[in-house]
Amino acid sequence: MDDPLVTRMRGFGTTIFAEMSALALRTGSINLGQGFPDTDGPAAMLERAVSAIREGANQYPPGPGVPELRQAVCEHRKDHYGLSYDPDGEILVTVGATEAVAAAILALCEPGDEVIAFEPYYDSYAASVALAGAVLRPVTLRPVEGRFTFDPAELRAAAGPRTRVILVNSPHNPTGTVLTRAELEEIALLCQERDLVAVTDEVYEHLTFDGVEHVPLATLPGMRERTVMISSAGKTFSVTGWKTGWICGPAELVRAVQTVKQFLTFTAAAPWQLAVAHGLRHELDWVSRLRADLESKRDRLAVGLAAAGFEVYRPAGTYFVQTDIRPLGFTDGLALARELPSLAGVVAVPTQVFYARPERGSHFVRFAFCKRDEVIDEAVSRLARLGTPS
Repeated sequence: MDDPLVTRMRGFGTTIFAEMSALALRTGSINLGQGFPDTDGPAAMLERAVSAIREGANQYPPGPGVPELRQAVCEHRKDHYGLSYDPDGEILVTVGATEAVAAAILALCEPGDEVIAFEPYYDSYAASVALAGAVLRPVTLRPVEGRFTFDPAELRAAAGPRTRVILVNSPHNPTGTVLTRAELEEIALLCQERDLVAVTDEVYEHLTFDGVEHVPLATLPGMRERTVMISSAGKTFSVTGWKTGWICGPAELVRAVQTVKQFLTFTAAAPWQLAVAHGLRHELDWVSRLRADLESKRDRLAVGLAAAGFEVYRPAGTYFVQTDIRPLGFTDGLALARELPSLAGVVAVPTQVFYARPERGSHFVRFAFCKRDEVIDEAVSRLARLGTPS
C-alpha cells in the first residue's frame, strides 16, 4: 500500500520530544530534553482537581470552558496586563496551548495563505500551518550580544500579499529569549500596516528571570483588536499533563477559533479547569517562588554546561538553555543528541529540528533545567566527560 498519510503531513514523523524521551527511557539516561518538571504543582490546586472529580464535575463542561475558569482568566489578564476581555465571548478554554495554536491557524488561514513564524519555533507550528494548507514564512532568530533576536528588515521582507498571520512566541522556546518592547513594536507596526492577525504563544509568561518583563503584544496600541492571545496552566503551575489552555481576543476572532475547536476536542476536561481557576486566583505566590527556583536552576545548569565546554546562551525566560556545540568539536546537533546517551548518559534536544532551514541551527542543542537540583548536578557531572580526552 502507498503511504496513506496525506501529502502535506509526510514531512512530520514522530516528534523529536517523543524520540528523545524514548531514547532516555531506553538507555537509562537523564532526560534534559522534553520540557516537563519532575515535581508537582501547588498542593491546594491539585486537591481542587481531586475534589472536583469527587463533586461530580465529570461530564461535558460548556464548550467555551467552565465559567469559573473564564472569569479567572479575565481577572488575571486585567490584573497583570490591564487588558479587559469579556469572559462570555472573548475567552475560550482549549486543550492546552498546542490545540489553541492549531485551532487558530486552521480558523484564520485559507489554503495558500502565508504565516510568518520566528525560527527556531516549537514544532507544532509548522504542522498546524501544513494542516491548514498554508505556507510558513520563517524569520530567523540569531544570537546578538548573547541573546537571540531578529532583523526587522528580514521580518518585513517575509510579509507578502498572501500573509495572513504572524505567530509570536515570547518568552521564546527554544532560545529562551524574551522579546523587548522595541522588538514587539516592530511586529505591531507590520501587523497594522499589512492588516495581519497576531497569534501569540505566551505559555511561559510568568517564567522570566533577572527582572526581565514579559510584555504581551496585545498591550501595544492597536494590537488588542488583532491579537489571539494564548496561554496555559501547564508551565505556570507545573502541570503539563493537564493540557488546559485558553485564548483571549476580540469576539470575532475567538468565535472563529471556537468554530474550529468545537470539531477538534469540543471541550476540555472540567476538573482541571476548576483547579486552574483556583490556581489563577490563589496560587500566584507559589508561581513567584517557582520562578525564583527556576532562575537558580538555570544558573546551575548554565554554569555546568559552560564548564563542560559548551557555549551557553543565558535565557531570560522559559525552561531551556540554548548551547552552541562547536567549541566541543561537534557540528551536527541531531547526531550529537542521538549519541549523548552513550557519550554522557544525558538526553537533550537538537535545535535544528525547529528550523525550516535546519542548517541554520545545526550547531545548537537545547537543555531543559526544569528538574530537581540533584538531577541537574548529576547531568552536569556526566556532561563533563565530553571535554575529557578518552
